[in-house]
Amino acid sequence: MKQATLYLIPVTLGDSAIDKVIPKYNLEIILNIKHFIVENLRSARRFLKKCDPSINIEELTFYELNKHTNRDTIGNYLNAMSKGESIGIISESGCPAIADPGADVVEIAQRRGYKVTPLVGPSSILMSLMASGFNGQSFAFHGYLPIDNGEKIRRIKQLENRSYSENQTHIFIETPYRNQKLAEDLISHCKPQTKMCIAMNVSLDNEYIVTKTMKEWKGKLPEMHKQLCVFLIHKG
Repeated sequence: MKQATLYLIPVTLGDSAIDKVIPKYNLEIILNIKHFIVENLRSARRFLKKCDPSINIEELTFYELNKHTNRDTIGNYLNAMSKGESIGIISESGCPAIADPGADVVEIAQRRGYKVTPLVGPSSILMSLMASGFNGQSFAFHGYLPIDNGEKIRRIKQLENRSYSENQTHIFIETPYRNQKLAEDLISHCKPQTKMCIAMNVSLDNEYIVTKTMKEWKGKLPEMHKQLCVFLIHKG
């Protein structure tokens, strides 16, 4: 029996051409998989059609894995692997299990002794760090900051202090309609010399990645409403 593999399949970060960010090797792997664990059924089908318009979606089996999924049942998603069939994990954008669902099922696959293979593809978090000019030797990704304003401000100050004491880059994201407010909060509550990188629409045609001090950003923020943004801060 052939060795079954759980493939972690990166997808485009937006409406960019497949051949711009997805290696040809990934496409070869994808076309040989019949079972997919996906964050969003509709976007996964659309991605697969972009990979190969001739792919027969009806022949494929999909399992949804998102915040509504019962965690007690996700182990069953891997049943095909016991029969020698490989499975692919697809998140809604970027890399599975990195700020997206997937880690839980990967943990089960590792525990069961299945082969797990991450494929090369775009990660907005790492690509933003690469282009920021900040410390890439020591960094932390924090996901979303607290919604409560008081807690958010305390968290911002805490991360800024860590950046100064540990020379560490801190990375976070926000719900697209709150991007502008978060950037304004960072400018208001960080030191004027602290640096912020705004990485917006990474890998897309309208990509914007700019690093400035908080003082330089004040009153000069780009329009970020409903855009895909990654924020990075580092000591000035």
